[in-house]
Amino acid sequence: MPPVFGHGRLRLYLLKLLAEAPRHGYEVIRLLEERFQGLYAPSAGTVYPRLAKLAAEGLVTQTEEGGRKIYSLTAEGERELTARDEELTQLEREIRESLAALAADIREDVSGSARDLRQEVRQATAAARTSTETAAGRAAWAAQARRAKEESRRARQEARQAQQASEAARHHFEEAARRIHDRVQSHANAGDWPGAVREGLEGLSSEIGGWTRFVEHPSAPWPGGWDAGPPDTEEDGPGAEPVDDPVRELERLLDKFRDDVRDAARDHGVSQTDLVEARRHLSTAAAHLVALLRSPHG
Repeated sequence: MPPVFGHGRLRLYLLKLLAEAPRHGYEVIRLLEERFQGLYAPSAGTVYPRLAKLAAEGLVTQTEEGGRKIYSLTAEGERELTARDEELTQLEREIRESLAALAADIREDVSGSARDLRQEVRQATAAARTSTETAAGRAAWAAQARRAKEESRRARQEARQAQQASEAARHHFEEAARRIHDRVQSHANAGDWPGAVREGLEGLSSEIGGWTRFVEHPSAPWPGGWDAGPPDTEEDGPGAEPVDDPVRELERLLDKFRDDVRDAARDHGVSQTDLVEARRHLSTAAAHLVALLRSPHG
C-alpha cells in the first residue's frame, strides 16, 4: 500500500489544518481521520512531535486552554503556506490518489476475504454433505443388519418349531406302532391269523393318515376294506369264516396295499420328506407282520 504522505508532506498539511482554525492535538488527529474517510488515522506519536517542531520553528504558537495545548498558525507559518501553495495543491491531489489507492487495496482485501469465505463455506458444505451421506450409509447398513438379524432369529425359531413337530410326529407314530402291535399280537395269541393280518393292515390304514386319497378319516376303512374278498365272493367281516387259502389271501391284500399306495403316489406326488416317512412306517409295519407270521401258531 503506498504511503499517505511523502517526505515532509504531513508537516505542510498540518499548517493547512491550523490555517483553517486553531486546534488542539486530538482535534488535528480527528480531522485527519475524517478527511481520509476513516481510511487513515495517524497516531498521537506521529502528530504531536510534528506540532512541537512547528512551534519550535516559529510557524505555530501553542497556548493552554482547559488543560490542553491549542495550536495556532503564526504570520511566519502563513507566509510559508502561501509560498508553498502549488506544492499544497499537488499534495491534495496526491492525497486523493492515496485515498483511491487505499480504497482499492481495501476492496481487494475484502474481495479476497470474501473469496476465502466462500471457499470455506463450500468446503464446509461439502464436508457436511459427505458427513450426511456417510451417516445415511451407516443408517442403511444398520437397518440391513437388523433385518438380517431378524431373519436369522425367525429361521432359528422355524427350525425349532420343525424339530418339535418332527419329535411329536415320531412319538405319535411310535405310539401308533405299539398299538398296532398289541392288537395284532392279541389276534395271533388267539390263533386268529386272518384277524391278525386284517388288524395289522387296518391299523396301518387308520393310524398312518395322509398316505393315500382313500383315507377319509383316521378310523374309516379303505374302500371295500382290507378284508374285502374277491368280486365274486362275499366280504369277510369281524366274524367271517376262515378262507380256504390264507397265504393267497394275504398276498392279495399285500398286492392291494401296494397298488393303492402306488396310485396315491402317482396322483399326488411324493416328496423327499414323504419318502423318508413312508420308509419308516413301512419298515415298522413289515417288522410287525414278519414277527407275527414267524410266531408259533396256536
